[in-house]
Amino acid sequence: MAIGLTEEHERLAEAVRGFAGRHVTSRAVRDADDGGFRAALVAQGLPGLHLPERYGGQGFGLLEQAVALEELGRALTPGAYLPTVLASAVIDAAGSEALKAELLPGLADGSRTGCVALGGLGGPPVLGAAAADVFVVPVGDRWAVVDRGRVEVTELESLDLTRPVAAVTTAGALADVPEERLLAPDADVHAIAVVLLGAEACGVAGRALDDAVAYAKTREQFGRPIGQFQGVKHRCARMLIAVERARAAVWDAARALAGADAPEQRRYAVAVADALAADAAVSCAEGNIQVHGGIGYTFEHDAHLIYRRALTLRALLGRASAARARVAELAVAGVRRPVDVDLPEEEAGPLRARIRPRVAEMAAMDVPRQRAAMAEGGWVTPHLPKPWGRGAGPVEQIVIRQELAAAGVRPVPLMIAAWVVPSLVQYGTPGQRERFLPPTLRGEIVWCQLFSEPGAGSDLAALSTRAEKVEGGWRITGQKVWTSLARDAQWGICLARSHPDRPKHDGLTYFLVDMASEGVDIRPLRECTGDAVFNEVFLDGVFVPDELVVGEPGEGWRVARNTLANERVGLTSTFQLGGDLPGLVRMARELGLSDDPVVRDELGRLACDEHAFALLGLRATLKQISGTDPGATANVRKLVAMEHGQRVTEYGFTLLGEEGALTGDWRSDLRRRWTRHLLASRAMTIGGGTTEVNLNVIGERILGLPRG
Repeated sequence: MAIGLTEEHERLAEAVRGFAGRHVTSRAVRDADDGGFRAALVAQGLPGLHLPERYGGQGFGLLEQAVALEELGRALTPGAYLPTVLASAVIDAAGSEALKAELLPGLADGSRTGCVALGGLGGPPVLGAAAADVFVVPVGDRWAVVDRGRVEVTELESLDLTRPVAAVTTAGALADVPEERLLAPDADVHAIAVVLLGAEACGVAGRALDDAVAYAKTREQFGRPIGQFQGVKHRCARMLIAVERARAAVWDAARALAGADAPEQRRYAVAVADALAADAAVSCAEGNIQVHGGIGYTFEHDAHLIYRRALTLRALLGRASAARARVAELAVAGVRRPVDVDLPEEEAGPLRARIRPRVAEMAAMDVPRQRAAMAEGGWVTPHLPKPWGRGAGPVEQIVIRQELAAAGVRPVPLMIAAWVVPSLVQYGTPGQRERFLPPTLRGEIVWCQLFSEPGAGSDLAALSTRAEKVEGGWRITGQKVWTSLARDAQWGICLARSHPDRPKHDGLTYFLVDMASEGVDIRPLRECTGDAVFNEVFLDGVFVPDELVVGEPGEGWRVARNTLANERVGLTSTFQLGGDLPGLVRMARELGLSDDPVVRDELGRLACDEHAFALLGLRATLKQISGTDPGATANVRKLVAMEHGQRVTEYGFTLLGEEGALTGDWRSDLRRRWTRHLLASRAMTIGGGTTEVNLNVIGERILGLPRG
């Protein structure tokens, strides 16, 4: 998904993309010439998109300008647009009314151009300075706005061949700048630059990704498209993940600056965007060159122009390590940016008025009565249709979750049943639903999943467990593995091959298996932690009656895909076997390492990772609320979250030093607990689909690369 989430943002992005396609030609980019489309930009109202109408703007905000800049960045738009927009945004945010009235109309209508000396005066490169009329420059500990006559501009040799930079020095002392030309003392110029330059960086990263994917689909080597090769597919999938993280971070920074967030919350959001956006552009530009191979390294190809633009944006924003240091400082101080949906009261208010009294009644009940009431009222799975749920849309689901949490009503612990229930609702017979769903929703039935086999893990369709038709039912024979809760479960969902003459994904049937049946042999599997959470399950001619087949015989893959989809969504937010960031910060403090700059750099990196994957989930939810398609985000979110958990755990273990050679009572000793976390965390990128399979899924289903 792009930076913008709403239908309005999508229409804006589409309009700017169409404008860029018509006006920002390859020739204009290579000539670094915006003269042919500058007037058209103004006619579209884009330079003043973020400015108040009283100054000639369109009355929107930084987020809308970020949406536009992402698309213009995708086109490598040359010229003064970005530096001018940055200057006008800074003046609008921190200038006096007189200064805004004097300068903003001209910056909005194209009669003036501007720039901001982000790196200071006297030599650091300033984007757009060569063509600027209005200069935002540092003066002592303040920022001032001066005309071209007050500065000297010396053009520099720019790494970005499509957009020049120049050095800005003073023609005389700036100590006499009048007060009305000084910006407010709390002007956060860098934060605004992070949003706007970061938005363009997202566009550059998206362009690099799109170019790489398009080439990988058509370029053939060894008789097939290179997009079929797993190495290329995984590189493109990693590029997509980098783009999505950057977009989410820039979006969050823009809304933080526009909202009433506490200062430390704004600093956190901006620092995360600062750390992620430009780096994403650079990594994607590098990936684009790599996918193109030799042709991507030539001067005639646009790949090097994309790379130069990405490198320049990163250089202008400053070192990502400085941004990570700011995030780490906040994280060590206990600051975390909450990620929750802020619902419009006009929509959520009436829902709360109906829901809150009933939730209060349930809160007063003992646990058995409470769970029965939740199941009967559809509160356990409110998104499902009645009577198993409430048929709740996205907004009502969020209100229910918020109200239950506020009242202290704990959800019924469905565990694996959370993946089973939707499949029974969609594919189960009326008898199956009546028999299994009410007690399951009350938490009275524990389920396990009999899917994986020694020879069929991520490649589930390769399973070999046999189901043979007999009178009144089926006999199932085979071996399942990695089965959580098998020793506790009363029932299991089982996938077996019932029609061996059909193709691989056909001929499978979805069964409900009584785990107390004759022929079921459960053997615990000890993991590397020494525990036995998983199990092997041997099925020796286990009889399953016809009434316990879910869906049609031979059509079990369709039912299983529903279960697996629910599994991946659930794993994104609940599957956690390793350490977490607050625990890592606590241990760093305990070890006396929390002030070490090397440790802080990694803490900052991991804090950015944590916030980015949380934002991916929030943005998908908001897309659903707004009525737009969130896209196939489950695999991306699962992969990012699981890898983050591993990285946190692995880094925490490295902080232990020689103590990492020890183990012991992990329940009472924080350091021993981290050793256990490390051993357990190896399962995180295996369970629910391995990293490698998920990267293939992202490459094929989201990016459209050919199957290998």
